[in-house]
Amino acid sequence: MTWMKRIQGLCLAGCAALSIASQSVAQGQPVKVGCLYPLTGPAGLFGRDSSVAIQMALVHIRSQKPAGYPELEVIIEDTRSKSLRSEQIARRLIEEEKVDFLCGVVSSSVARAVSAEAARHETFFIGTDHASPTLTTEALNPYYFRMSNGTRQSMLAGAKYIRESYQNPDKPLSIAFIGPDYEYGYQAWDDLREFLRQEGVKFEIAGEYWPRLFETDYSIYIQQLLDSPADIVVNGHWGLDLLTFVKQARLSTLFESTQFMNFDAGGNFEILAELGNDMPLGLVLSARHHVNWPPTDANRTFVDEFYEIAGRYPSYAAQGAYAGILAIAEAVKEASGMSDKEAIRTALENLSLSLPEDPDGFSSVMDPTSHQLLQVQAIGKTIFNKTYKPASVLIGEWSIYYPPQTWPTLDSNPD
Repeated sequence: MTWMKRIQGLCLAGCAALSIASQSVAQGQPVKVGCLYPLTGPAGLFGRDSSVAIQMALVHIRSQKPAGYPELEVIIEDTRSKSLRSEQIARRLIEEEKVDFLCGVVSSSVARAVSAEAARHETFFIGTDHASPTLTTEALNPYYFRMSNGTRQSMLAGAKYIRESYQNPDKPLSIAFIGPDYEYGYQAWDDLREFLRQEGVKFEIAGEYWPRLFETDYSIYIQQLLDSPADIVVNGHWGLDLLTFVKQARLSTLFESTQFMNFDAGGNFEILAELGNDMPLGLVLSARHHVNWPPTDANRTFVDEFYEIAGRYPSYAAQGAYAGILAIAEAVKEASGMSDKEAIRTALENLSLSLPEDPDGFSSVMDPTSHQLLQVQAIGKTIFNKTYKPASVLIGEWSIYYPPQTWPTLDSNPD
């Protein structure tokens, strides 16, 4: 059985833990990486996709030999999206498995718990999927680095998109927000409002709504949005929550009566694939990685190779996990090993990576102050496109937003 079939067989079934390596660990002492992902439960797809991408990254690192990259051994544990469980796993990986790095985590609330645990043990934590800006601002510690777009990047791009495409000079825009009732949703809404003000967009708040995480019935919220009509409804959901919301909202007139937008996770491929022909057209969406953007050889290769392994196209979590493993290998190489943590931190703070989501002529670079990787954000509208089945709708009509050279620090409460 090839490694491709092995990783597929293990992770598509929903594994509890997995250990994989870039080379035979018998060749020497490897750099040990402990990754925490939900492999089961509502967010399990993100963890399973991350597991496949980690193996892809390890194979890529091996192909770079003898360029000085370290041997990596990766242990993947199932967090089930639980904060306390994740803290316990992180502590065990550090104290018993003696990992050199932690990586991963989907939920921002879980990531805060893991980041605090990593800092207590002076262990580097490479975040690959969660997005709350608090981890790169007030909760930032010297051992935390994020390798995927955060909501602050998404909301800055979203504010620019609204200014360019929807600003009305004659009257304020009416904007409603609905998002999950935890830090990720709160920060996204705070940041969007502040960036809209910075962009000079005049707007009024038609309403804000906070369903619980993993809500199953959005009917009352959909009715409230219909009863308080807005020019724009900005949605802050992701994963199964967004899928459930769209399925229920399309049974109403919501998508016909307002412009629906989701700038951070709405364009994730698993949403498009699950809905198929039922995905509404004309929604304004983005994600942290797209199967059909950028139209580069590197992105097409990444997407196609993932499909060969997993039998499906990747969610955005895959590219984040891929970036995280490459970042660890690059930092250890630049620091000439694990003996000097300051050298590793310096390498991470000066990191530059060419990733599948990077358009031609651009490389993702680390902001040394916030420890946030700065990346390009692509926002578009849903259109018919059956290139990547089972999706019948993809995002097109792109607007592209490059990051600022340094990442802004905003007031956590713009009101």
